Amino acid sequence: MNQTTEFDAIVIGSGITGGWAAKELTEKGLKVLVLERGKPLEHQKGYIHEFTAPWQAPMQGLPDRQLDARDYEIQSKIERGAFSWANRHYWINDRKNPYEQVKPFRWHRTDVLGGRSLTWGRQSYRWGPDDFLQNKRDGHGNDWPIRYTDLEPWYTHVEKFIGVSGAPEGLENFPDGHYLPPFEMTALEKHLKRTVEAKWTDRRVTIGRVANLTEAHEGRGPCQRRAICNRGCSFGAYFSSLSSTLPAAQKTGLLTIRTDSVVEAIDVDPATKKATGVRVIDAKSGERLRFGAKVIFLNASTYGTLQVLLQSRSAAHPNGIGNHSDVLGRYLVDHAGVGVFAEIPGFEDRNYEGRRPTGILVPRFRNIGGQDADADFTRGYGFQGGAMRDDWTNTAAQTDGFGADMKHQIARPGKWIAFLGAFCEQLPQKDNRVVLNENKRGGFGLPQLSFDVAYGENERRMKLDAAKQAEQMLVAAGAKHVVTIPVRAIPGVSIHEMGGARMGHDPAESVLNAHNQVHGVPNLFVTDGAAMASSGTVNPSLTYMALTARAADYAVAQLKAGAL
Repeated sequence: MNQTTEFDAIVIGSGITGGWAAKELTEKGLKVLVLERGKPLEHQKGYIHEFTAPWQAPMQGLPDRQLDARDYEIQSKIERGAFSWANRHYWINDRKNPYEQVKPFRWHRTDVLGGRSLTWGRQSYRWGPDDFLQNKRDGHGNDWPIRYTDLEPWYTHVEKFIGVSGAPEGLENFPDGHYLPPFEMTALEKHLKRTVEAKWTDRRVTIGRVANLTEAHEGRGPCQRRAICNRGCSFGAYFSSLSSTLPAAQKTGLLTIRTDSVVEAIDVDPATKKATGVRVIDAKSGERLRFGAKVIFLNASTYGTLQVLLQSRSAAHPNGIGNHSDVLGRYLVDHAGVGVFAEIPGFEDRNYEGRRPTGILVPRFRNIGGQDADADFTRGYGFQGGAMRDDWTNTAAQTDGFGADMKHQIARPGKWIAFLGAFCEQLPQKDNRVVLNENKRGGFGLPQLSFDVAYGENERRMKLDAAKQAEQMLVAAGAKHVVTIPVRAIPGVSIHEMGGARMGHDPAESVLNAHNQVHGVPNLFVTDGAAMASSGTVNPSLTYMALTARAADYAVAQLKAGAL
């Protein structure tokens, strides 16, 4: 195995948190190596189908079902159209990179530089003070070692750089941030907001806070409202590692990026108890390499991070780094869901311009400040949704007739459809876990990850309540033909993967401390979703970024003080 140049810091992963670690560490003067297991991808030049119209695409933009079924069986099932012919090259080949499902589980993975920062939904919310207290209050999960006030300045730090459009609401447990002007609600969404807030004083309907720019920001252009963000965006109008954090790190002259680098393990010196380097398999040549550094940030996405920690076994860490108490890989959490659709008449003379890259949000209102008397579940949920006119394809499918009359019918805007989808908090459960299956080998001969994860009775009850509340709000707004469907019914579908190396005070109950350091390995930091001790009710990516910036600041201060 070749030993290569020493760096001040190694960052494993180049997605949302890896990019942030690279930016913060280089801007503070460290010489940084970013290791990415996927292929290289260049901002702008790599978005090969960004401007391709469907009629210019192979098969006119229809999916290649045989190819997708053979090589992208899991990835092609991702919701909201995030996988398509236009960005298939971003996603991992499932046939070559299998994993075990003890229970059904969707593991959505990309395989390029920038990772899922290229394909994420960009919803960017601060968690509230209660989100960091609930584990302690109700006893589900271990107590967070930090509170909202610890993270508040880092939320602001991240928001100012990435650019988040949104509207302040003044709610205690749905904190406001630093926002660009919000996108405008549609006419029906404004009606829904007026109706809900008049009928229920504890509920608020607001525009989604999203990392899409509504005006030029940090050298990036504003959103063009094309709604094809997951192809890539040459304007840099949505935040991604490729358009934002990695270029910022490169400007320092201290960044080295190595793609096609599959991390096999992290080495720890038994004498000093510090991580000393990273063992890597070159994905193209198969060559095994080793890179050394004083500080290591592990940001391989939740399950990728857990896999690296579990694979990093030695005499001092026989079950993987941070796994002396059998906590590593356990207490996985996500968001369960249910969706309610409704047709709402009365706005046929109203329309809107463009394809807005966000929807609306109803912050959590159940079990706030105590248990609601009529709630048979613990914790709560929020809603995300929207109201828009049925598109041309749906209108054509629903229109009867023939000839000129049918052409006239489908040339007009469709019905107004409103949708509310619940994001239900999953309780941390010890038995929801991933382990390595040594008897099954995946890509590069490494043991497969085995997922044994399921939603529980509390999530089932919460979804029933969410469907009931959503229907009541839509009916109050004048809905007819209300339909409830399961969404995010299989764990993993939400891609809000969290836990497995949770933060905590007690090394016997957690893997990381209050600064995201692995207990007992002070120069190894984990700041992606694996660090989370609970799931909250809103999207977690902004919290991951804030945790990363905070941990990088701490790591550099400790390094300069000679403590690492």
